[in-house]
Amino acid sequence: MTEVLLVASARPQLRVLADSVRKFNAKGARVYLAGTFHLDAVAEEIAALELAEAHQLPRSLAHRSQVLRRRAKESPRGLRIWMQAQRDAWLRSRARRADVLVALDPGAVYTVWRLAQHNRSAEARFGIAPALKAVEDLQARGGRPAERAPALSALQTVARDVRRGVGNLPGTLMRTATARPIMRSGVGARLWRSAVTAPGMPAKVRAATSRYVAEGMQWAGRTSGAALTLADAAAKIPDLALRAELLDESVMQEIRKGISPSGLAKAVAARLAHADAELAAGRRAEATAALDRALFLDFHRVVHIDQLSSPLAKDAEGYVAPLYHSEAMQTLSRPQGRRVPAAPAPADRPLRLLVTTSANDNFLHLIRNHFRDHPGVELRYLDLAESKHLKRVSWAAKRIIEDRLSGGTSDYQEEVERLMRPHLDWADTVFLEWAVGPAAMLTTIDPGDTRIVVRLHSYEAFTRWPHMTDFSRVDDLVFIAPHVRDLTRSLVPQLRGEHAPRLHVLHNAMALSGFNRPKPAEARFNLGLIGISQVAKDPKWAVRVLELVRKHDERYRLILVGGDMDPKTSQATREYRREFDKELAPLEESGAVVRLGPTDDVPSKLVEIGTILSSSVREGCHVGVMEGAASGAVPVVRDWPFYAGKPNSARTLYPEDWVVGSPEEAAERILKTTATEQSWRSAGELAAEHALATWDWPVVQKQFEELFLGRGKS
Repeated sequence: MTEVLLVASARPQLRVLADSVRKFNAKGARVYLAGTFHLDAVAEEIAALELAEAHQLPRSLAHRSQVLRRRAKESPRGLRIWMQAQRDAWLRSRARRADVLVALDPGAVYTVWRLAQHNRSAEARFGIAPALKAVEDLQARGGRPAERAPALSALQTVARDVRRGVGNLPGTLMRTATARPIMRSGVGARLWRSAVTAPGMPAKVRAATSRYVAEGMQWAGRTSGAALTLADAAAKIPDLALRAELLDESVMQEIRKGISPSGLAKAVAARLAHADAELAAGRRAEATAALDRALFLDFHRVVHIDQLSSPLAKDAEGYVAPLYHSEAMQTLSRPQGRRVPAAPAPADRPLRLLVTTSANDNFLHLIRNHFRDHPGVELRYLDLAESKHLKRVSWAAKRIIEDRLSGGTSDYQEEVERLMRPHLDWADTVFLEWAVGPAAMLTTIDPGDTRIVVRLHSYEAFTRWPHMTDFSRVDDLVFIAPHVRDLTRSLVPQLRGEHAPRLHVLHNAMALSGFNRPKPAEARFNLGLIGISQVAKDPKWAVRVLELVRKHDERYRLILVGGDMDPKTSQATREYRREFDKELAPLEESGAVVRLGPTDDVPSKLVEIGTILSSSVREGCHVGVMEGAASGAVPVVRDWPFYAGKPNSARTLYPEDWVVGSPEEAAERILKTTATEQSWRSAGELAAEHALATWDWPVVQKQFEELFLGRGKS
C-alpha cells in the first residue's frame, strides 16, 4: 500500500483537505498528517478526515537552547519549522517509510525537502494535486520509485554553470544544497568554495551564495572553511562596503568559536578603506560606522584578552601601524590640544580634587579616604555610572568618533560640555580612573585650565579606548607598572609625540600591613592562587606546578581563591573553563585542589597559604601576589610570557629570585624554599619585608601626594 505523509506548518483548509484525503484513500493510499499548527484546537475536524494518523509536531523551540532560539529568530520561516520538527521521532520514522512526501504550505517546503534527503526513494511534492499525480505515477510503475537525478543535483548545476545555477536557486534550495552532510564531505566543501569564486557572478549573488555556503560549513563544523569561503568571495567583489561586510563576517565566524582569526588584518583593512572612502565623499555617518567597526574588530577581546597570547605581544607598534595609515583614523586621533595650560595648584586654599570613575572603584578606596581627610585637599567623587546621562555619553563610541570626524561640529560635544563643564569649573585637578570610555569622552572638550590626570591599569591597553582618547588634553598619565607603560607607548602614537602628557609609574594603592598574620605550620604545603576569573590568569599552569611538587610530596595542595571564569564572556573563555574544570575534577575529588570561591576577606584566606603563585600570561602588577607576599607566603611568579624578555617585565617588577621561567623551575623553587619549616618561614619573612617596604599604602601615598600636590616629575 502506498503511504503518503502530509506536512503542514499552518492550519490547512480542512474541508478541502477532507476531499483530498478521500481521493488518496480511493487510490488505495494511507495518508498521515504531521502539523505544527494546533491540532487539538480542531480535533473533531481532524478526526473526520479519514487519516491513518495525525501527529502534533513541536509548535515552538521553548524548551531548546537559547542559542538555537536566537538562530531560529533570525532564520526564514521554513528553516524555523525544520528546527522545530527535525528531532521529532514520529516524523522521522514516518518519513523514512513514506512513498510520497507532501508539503501543504510554503512553510513546510524546506522540512519536506530535508526529509527527502533521508528517503531518496520517496517522491517529494508541494501541494495536493502534484501529490495525487505522484501516487498515480507510482502505482502505474507497480510501486517502484522513478529513476531521477540524485538529491545533490543542485551541486551538479553549480559545478556545470555556477553563474546561472546559483543565481536562480531559491533560498530553501540553497540551504538544502549546502546542508551539513554535504559540507562534512571534503568534496562537497571544496566544490562550494570554488563555486563562490567563479568568474562572472554578480556581486550580490556571490555574496549571498558565500553566506549560504558559510552557513552550511558552520553547521558541518568547518569553522575555518566558513571563514575562508567568505574571504574568498570578498576578494572577488570590488564594492568596498560589501567586501568589508563579507570580510567582517569571515573573521566573526572564527571569533564566535573562540578562535583568533587569521584574516583579521584583511577585515580591518577593508573596514578602514571603506571608512576613508566615505570620509572623502563627505558621508560622515557611513565613515563613522566603518571606523567604529574597524576598531571593534582590531581590539576584539577574543583576540587580545580571552586568549593565552595576543598579536600585541610580538610587535605592538607593528600591529597598529596599518590602523594609523588610515585617513579616518588619523582624523580621529589628531591632537586638538588645549587653549591654555593647566593652572598650578593653588597656594592660598586647598586643592579641589575631583576623583571620578565609571562603576569600577576597586583601586580607589585608599586614595579617596586619604585625600578626603587631607588638610590640603577638598575632594569630590563622581561615579559617572550613577547618572544615566553621564553613563550614556561616557561610552558612546560612535558619537565620539563622529564628533572627531566632523571636526567637533556634532551635538555630542555640546552634550558633554553641558554635563561635564560644572565639574571641570569646580575642580583644580581631575583624577580619572581607567583609560576607557570616560577618558575618550572627557577629552572631546577643552578642559580649560583644569589639570587632567588619567590612570591606566593594564586592561585598557588591549582595548580601542586609548586610541580614541585625545591625550593632548591630558596632563599626566599614570601607569601601575613600567611594562604597561612601555606597551601603551608603543601602541598609541600620541604618547610618543610632542603633545604627549607626562608619564608616571605609581604602584596601586594597597593596605598590606593587615595581611601579615601568623601562619600555621601546615600552611607550608599549601600553594595559593588568588584570582582565576580570566583566561589570562592561566590557572592550568598552576595545576601543572602542583602535579610536579606532588610527585615529591603528596602533602602539597593548591588553594584557589576567587570566582570562576564566566563562560558567557566568550567562546574562548567557555572552552578554557571547560578544559580547566575537566583537569580539576579528579584533583578536587582527591583533596589536592580546594576551591574557596570569591571572598571579601582575602587576608584570612592567605593565613592558610604558604606559597603564593602567579600563573598569568600577562599582568599589570598582580595584586594577589603582592598581598600574598605581604602575608609571608613565598612568591613564585611566572615570567609572564607576554612581557618575558622585554626591557620591563615580571623580572623587573619583582625581585629576581621570585620569578621562574617554567613549571619545572617553579616546582624547584617551591621544594627548595619549603624544604623545612624554618627555610619556608625565612623566605616568607623576606618577601613580607619587601612587600611592605615597596607597595604598602604609607609608602605609595607619598607618591600620590607628590603627584597631586607637588606635580611630580615626568
